[in-house]
Amino acid sequence: MNPNPRNRSLGRDFILASLLVTAGLVLSGLSLIELANGNVHMAQATQPLQASPPAAPNSEPAEAKPGGARPTTPAPEPAQPNAAAQTTGAAPASPPAPAEKIAPPINQK
Repeated sequence: MNPNPRNRSLGRDFILASLLVTAGLVLSGLSLIELANGNVHMAQATQPLQASPPAAPNSEPAEAKPGGARPTTPAPEPAQPNAAAQTTGAAPASPPAPAEKIAPPINQK
């Protein structure tokens, strides 16, 4: 028995490291043997899904039923923004910076 605990821990670490290296070499050897056998299994992808043909669009709207759900064919169109909102633009998200935080203008050459 070693009286020095440091020597004992170094021996344990050496045994653990040699076991790990041995396990790695065994796995590498088994992999090489498997490759040499030539029994390679290839994965096969599934066939692509066939798209269904689009249904003929119905040009007349659905019948309105009292107390029923709102008809949705043809699909409702998105709302159109008014002309004033398009010309004025959106409001700024934050107020303008105070005067002392604005940099001096760049001189043109």
